[in-house]
Amino acid sequence: MSYSFIKQKLSANEPVLLDGGNGTEVLRRGVRWRQHGIEDAPDVIREIHIDYIEAGIDILTTHTFNLTKRNFINFFRDGEHMALIGAPGLQKKAMELCRSAVSLAREALTQTGKEGIIPLAGSISPVMHLFRPDLSPSENDCLTHHKECVDILSDSGVDLIFFEGMNNSREAKAALQAASGFDLPVWMSFVPGLDGNLLNGESLSDAADLARSQGAEAVLVSAGSIPMIKKSLPNIINGSPCGAKAIIGRYSPPSWKPDFYPRFEDTDEVSPEEFSQEVNSWLDQGVQIVGGSSGTTPEHISAIRKIIG
Repeated sequence: MSYSFIKQKLSANEPVLLDGGNGTEVLRRGVRWRQHGIEDAPDVIREIHIDYIEAGIDILTTHTFNLTKRNFINFFRDGEHMALIGAPGLQKKAMELCRSAVSLAREALTQTGKEGIIPLAGSISPVMHLFRPDLSPSENDCLTHHKECVDILSDSGVDLIFFEGMNNSREAKAALQAASGFDLPVWMSFVPGLDGNLLNGESLSDAADLARSQGAEAVLVSAGSIPMIKKSLPNIINGSPCGAKAIIGRYSPPSWKPDFYPRFEDTDEVSPEEFSQEVNSWLDQGVQIVGGSSGTTPEHISAIRKIIG
């Protein structure tokens, strides 16, 4: 019933509010990134979800972006090498953490009285790095990977699948094919480049059309700065549900070490009021689904809610 309400809002051309950054909010609250903070600081993860719920969101997103078996294997030469010298249980670690992440989000919904009212979107990232489309593997590898991710999140009880940050059309197509065997609605966001097209240079308009033809009920742009998002919007707006989520701040990649600590710096500080005014301009252009990417906080989302009502 919770997702049915979202479909009604979209059909009525009403705005839908997503949450903001989860990973950067974890870091902002002083939690090291080891295993997404899920094992070390579950109370912090739950509290972040609660803060976004209380900010007035319509959809809650799981803290599962970039949380995949592939990310554990990528530390090693391959799966066999990981089995020889890796810690016990790494093959199943991502699955366990994903289930825990979904449970923490559900607990936040229950604690706030929003279970069954606010749907839970299961976030799935690209197979490789968000900003490295050149590293994306073959279509078959993408299909296998994304099917595993959808299977875990579906079995954990999410209400929809949200493929976030797709950076090339081949992987986008494979991801949507992987989700087609599950009885869940699917959304997809793309990473734009400086020219407003896909980060790998492909036509964003064509990628959006592909996603819709392959079953995506909504197409968004995300993981770009405000100017990049603004440039890309005309390429996804065509009358069907579309949305946008912008980054504020800058990534500061970590040094290589087993327990790395990525940072995100608020060097491009954008106040909640400034961000909400920008989002309001997106809505004026025909965007219906809005929220925040890395660097945005519950305060930014709350400011958007005050504008859209």
